[in-house]
Amino acid sequence: MPYRLLLVLTCLSLLLGGCSTGYAPVSERSLGARSSSKGPAPARYRVQRGDTLYSIAFRYGLDYRRVARWNNIDSRYFIYPGQKLRLKPPVAASSQSRPTSRSNSPATAPATSTSSRTVAAAGSTGSAATTRPAKPAKPAKPSAATTGKTSTATAPVRWHWPHSGKIILAFGRGQPANKGLDIAGRSGETVKAAAHGEVVYAGNGLLGYGNLVIINHDKRYLSAYAHNSRIFVREGDKVKAGEKIAEIGKTGATRSMLHFEIRRDGDPVDPLRYLPKR
Repeated sequence: MPYRLLLVLTCLSLLLGGCSTGYAPVSERSLGARSSSKGPAPARYRVQRGDTLYSIAFRYGLDYRRVARWNNIDSRYFIYPGQKLRLKPPVAASSQSRPTSRSNSPATAPATSTSSRTVAAAGSTGSAATTRPAKPAKPAKPSAATTGKTSTATAPVRWHWPHSGKIILAFGRGQPANKGLDIAGRSGETVKAAAHGEVVYAGNGLLGYGNLVIINHDKRYLSAYAHNSRIFVREGDKVKAGEKIAEIGKTGATRSMLHFEIRRDGDPVDPLRYLPKR
């Protein structure tokens, strides 16, 4: 009798734990960036199928332009599966081989000899060039960026709400802190592009975000739309503000909702600072 009782209790424990049926309880992943800490970016990353430079930078909170620069990737931002990317700035070559004294520096010696030849040549002609300082170069004309004039390339992004639902978790709230806005919605409701831009990621390769869309707006700003049930755009598509890009769902979440982020130079910022008041 005690043996049977022990067997029953053991089976009951397995059932409650979900082990006997293979059932795994759903963990709280309503926001991947909040619920699962990504930790610091590794020094190197091997590109997986489905990755884009944007999604990799987004995952580790990096500016995709810097990642491209660190890896000598041109403005087309092409990467391929198996490629190893540097996710840390390379150590400057000058700091690796910095000379201990000026006399031993190979770069200093040619510069010194060249300067000597120049002075000697000027002195042999009796020219005042040996004593008169050179005229300073004329300053370059200020660009539109420095004068405050706005060109079409640097025009500010005009933001719109991606969904009209109620905010259920604001930026910076929760533990770990929310990196965007969690907006309530019913499954199948429309998710709209928050501004004009180009779709640079559409997939489900980022843990905790479910079906995710990332839009690049003006090289500095990205917006992200997570947990969608369906996606209606592809990478490379040009979209306009207010255009339907997806439908609300709960992929990677425990409830139907839209998780919306704005990132400036790779860093999450409070969308309420950019979205119009309502």
